[in-house]
Amino acid sequence: MSEPLWSPSPERMAGANMTRFIEQVNDTHGTRLQGYDALYDWSVTNIADFWESVWRFAQIGHSEQFDSVLDNPVMPGARWFTGARLNFAENLLRYRDDRPALVSVREGGEVDGRVSYSELYAMVAHLARFFADSGVEKGDRVAGFMPNRIETVVSMLAATSLGAIWSSCSPDFGFKGVMDRFGQIKPKVLVTADGYFYNGKAFDCLERAAHVAREIDSIEKVVVVPFTTESPDTSAVPKAVTWPDALDNEATEIAFEQLPFDHPIYIMYSSGTTGVPKCIVHGGGGTLIQHAKELLLHTDLKRDDTILYFTTCGWMMWNWLVSSLFTGATVVLFDGSPAHPDAAVLWRTAEELGISVFGTSAKFIGMCEKAGVKPGAEFDLSRLRTILSTGSPLSVELFGWVYDEIKDDLQLASICGGTDLISCFMLGSPLSPVYEGEIQKRGLGMKVEAWAGPDEPVVGEKAELVCTAPFPSMPVYFWDDPGDEKYHDAYFSQFPGVWRHGDYIEITPHGGVTVYGRSDATLNPGGVRIGTAEIDRQVEALEEVVDCLVAGQNWEDDVRIILFVVLRPGTELDEDLTKKIRSQIRANTTPRHVPAKVIQVPDIPRTLSGKKVELAVTRMIHGEEVKNRDALANPEALEAFADLAELRS
Repeated sequence: MSEPLWSPSPERMAGANMTRFIEQVNDTHGTRLQGYDALYDWSVTNIADFWESVWRFAQIGHSEQFDSVLDNPVMPGARWFTGARLNFAENLLRYRDDRPALVSVREGGEVDGRVSYSELYAMVAHLARFFADSGVEKGDRVAGFMPNRIETVVSMLAATSLGAIWSSCSPDFGFKGVMDRFGQIKPKVLVTADGYFYNGKAFDCLERAAHVAREIDSIEKVVVVPFTTESPDTSAVPKAVTWPDALDNEATEIAFEQLPFDHPIYIMYSSGTTGVPKCIVHGGGGTLIQHAKELLLHTDLKRDDTILYFTTCGWMMWNWLVSSLFTGATVVLFDGSPAHPDAAVLWRTAEELGISVFGTSAKFIGMCEKAGVKPGAEFDLSRLRTILSTGSPLSVELFGWVYDEIKDDLQLASICGGTDLISCFMLGSPLSPVYEGEIQKRGLGMKVEAWAGPDEPVVGEKAELVCTAPFPSMPVYFWDDPGDEKYHDAYFSQFPGVWRHGDYIEITPHGGVTVYGRSDATLNPGGVRIGTAEIDRQVEALEEVVDCLVAGQNWEDDVRIILFVVLRPGTELDEDLTKKIRSQIRANTTPRHVPAKVIQVPDIPRTLSGKKVELAVTRMIHGEEVKNRDALANPEALEAFADLAELRS
């Protein structure tokens, strides 16, 4: 058994929210739980008792108490906290003092906005009055075409305070990408920035927003937020109202609509790289209690913390980050490129703002390593105690880099879940050690197993990630899905009554989890299942390689592995480097992992949340059409994969 990279000190464990939670459970239920593993086992064998304990520990605000924690405990169909009435926004605005709530950081690191909890409440009150006067009611949709700004958070809170449903996508989506999403849900109000900044350049949003407003006849108001200019020209935008005008009213209080636990608050979207995105509807109560558990217990977030998570408004991590307001912490909203003007900008921000919880992606950490950034030596990160990483599996090498180059006394919590549950299946534990290459633990109350086959859980083997018991943040439904057919096909078609997530994982002897990548992008050369992440992590460890993607090509009645690589500037893929790449893979995996072809490309296509799109590339190399390219951050990168001569031999 390997030695841990980090273990929590006795003082840190004693002061953790999770320690207090264990004490509460023991007092309430007469148990004698000690440590995370005992708590986890109790949480998945006493699911209703566990979630009721979270409700009470987190002090979920409500106007009416629940009658039952869990009715009909099956998937799909479970009903949570029946009889309860609450409001999501009211819970996120439960602090109304002068402590800092939101800090807005513009690309490059400039702080250009701060609001306290009392100021945030006042802004939401004004916008909620405007929405109500504009006819927004319970169940209506309000859409955001916004950068990661204070105004975006205010808009979401104002909408959900009224019982409306918030949905957002990043402003770098093209017109078709926006229409594929908002065109399905038909919002009543569109909130848009005039533009956004990326890599030192300003980009216009109003032309696309105006086009969207003309095409979607349900839109009755377009609220335009100044960002790139002080006084944007809204003359071409139908039904436009500027942000200052929308807030120009006398409202001082918010009449929070009290709603059932499962009333919708968010519509999220699948990636949309293989078809029109699925519209995934999440309930307010389920999202709230799941995020409360993850932020309070797993992340150990407290009022004196400052949390930053690098994300766009089109990724579920934005929704997760904003829920940090429930804890009373200070939330930092960074918008723009994390590499402009250099790869150290987020670490500089962490020093200047005293970030204690820093959230990012495996891709960003890898970029910093490749760029030679040494955050621990270059910046004062004395307040930093936790790094969160998601988006793709974090390699063993990058685990080591974090502890060597950032800080040796911090919790590195790789986390994994998805838009489908707007939360995590596996994540950190402040009471547990960190082992290289592993997510620390399965999430409390999440009965996660690795299945080699139907009802065949395994430990120490790569198998399908499944969840065998219901959890509160399951989607309440998919939008426009009669009979829940798409919902059922997405999660329950392979194992009836069991959630199949579509990832390969291994549950380790430590009780941790290793993620091997998407099972629906799995390679099967010679009938042997190989996760793409197994190859990725070996290749990305090489100094010459900036990025890579693995795909399977149908070849001679089998599948052969094709590796695409992006190399450092000035580096060419010659015979020696190809041999080095193959040797690295062979030495650290198996001969079956070694690619049949290694091909240099200029860029790797990714979704707007930074995930590699193996399936889209697989379609390209087989001459198939890739739809909804607007769902990609860099759709032009796909062209390099069309008609490659190297794939014809």
